[in-house]
Amino acid sequence: MNREAKTYWNNYWGDKNAPESVTAWQFGDDPDYLAQLVVDGIKTATCSGRIFYDLENDPLPTTEDYSVIMNKSDEPVAIIKTTEVGIMPMNEVPEEFAVAEGEGDRTYQYWWEAHEKFFKEELKGVGYEFSEDMLLVCERFELVHVRDN
Repeated sequence: MNREAKTYWNNYWGDKNAPESVTAWQFGDDPDYLAQLVVDGIKTATCSGRIFYDLENDPLPTTEDYSVIMNKSDEPVAIIKTTEVGIMPMNEVPEEFAVAEGEGDRTYQYWWEAHEKFFKEELKGVGYEFSEDMLLVCERFELVHVRDN
C-alpha cells in the first residue's frame, strides 16, 4: 500500500479500531472506469483467476477483507469491504454475478467476452493457456467510503 492509500485509510478510520485486513489495488485493465463503476454503485462484484493467487503465493480473499481501490495513477478512490467469496469454474459463473460486475452493457455475453480476452492475455504472460473451466475467485463487496476530492 502506498503512502497516499495508507493516509486515506488511516484518515477514514480515525480513532476507531481499524480492521487489520486491508490491501490497496486497481481493478483490471481499465482501473479508472472500473473504480468509477464502484463509486456509482454499479459494480458490486469482481473476479480473478485462482491461478494468480497460487503463482504469487497470495492468500485468497475473505469476508474480513477491506480494500482501498486505486485509480490508474495509484491514487485512492474508495474503500470496499468483501462480503462474499466463492471459487467456481468460469463457465459456471451465473449470469447474475456477471451482471453484478457492472461492466460494458451489463450482459453475460459482454462479461464473458471481456473476461476471456483479459484472462487469455494475463495467462499468456505467465506461460499458461486459457480454459473455459479455469477456476475464478468470485467476490462480492460493498462500498464503504468514497474519497472526497
